[in-house]
Amino acid sequence: MNKLAKEKWGPKGRFTTSESSELVNGHLETDLIRRAAVHAALGDPTRLAIIDDLVVSDRSPRELGERLNVGSNLLSHHLDTLETAGLVTRSMSSGDARRKYVSLVHNELNGFLVTGQAPVGKMLFVCTQNSARSQLASALWTKRTGLPSSSAGTHPARSVHRGALAAARRVGLSLDSATPHELGALRNDVQVVTVCDMVHEELVANEHWWHWSIPDPVEPGNAAAFNAVVQELEARIETVIQVMQQQGDRK
Repeated sequence: MNKLAKEKWGPKGRFTTSESSELVNGHLETDLIRRAAVHAALGDPTRLAIIDDLVVSDRSPRELGERLNVGSNLLSHHLDTLETAGLVTRSMSSGDARRKYVSLVHNELNGFLVTGQAPVGKMLFVCTQNSARSQLASALWTKRTGLPSSSAGTHPARSVHRGALAAARRVGLSLDSATPHELGALRNDVQVVTVCDMVHEELVANEHWWHWSIPDPVEPGNAAAFNAVVQELEARIETVIQVMQQQGDRK
């Protein structure tokens, strides 16, 4: 085996980052290595099922284990593998600090075939006060899809937060006429999306509900926090739109 081959494949024939710096014209093919790691992580049916379940909804490890019938030790191994590949993140709940949520890193799956569940009906975004995240989510969803949506809170505030009003204006939306509403009786033909850890843990979630674990921008209160919420919501909405298009293509 010549010198280049040894550097490319390594002493044991394994493709490693440290030994692949001369792959093409002496430049490290970082994108090739990243995609190889993603392919390897998705090569297990259970890990692919985890990703499919996370396409439209964050889940706690317990929720994932129950939904996929996977024991806690095996699930932890699969989540470690997916996190190492940069496909998921695990973050502490902003409600119950004993709980964590697993979230998909959406932009890492560009070009990879994964599936998800399309909405079962009109989108209903729910948070505690219905003053920021849920209001922004509803407005962004309607702007991006042209479809109607609504939002509500379990303990609605008196008015929409001024930071949410400003963030909406920065992306060409207006929440000036929006008012917080209390969550009432839920119909079966709506797709509930909780965008607040506290409300997700407060309500008895239906198995068809989605949860988007998005940090509350009200506590920091600055423009950067609200902009980050908008960016996160836009990424998640784009993923749902792709799922809807895939479902439509199959019909």
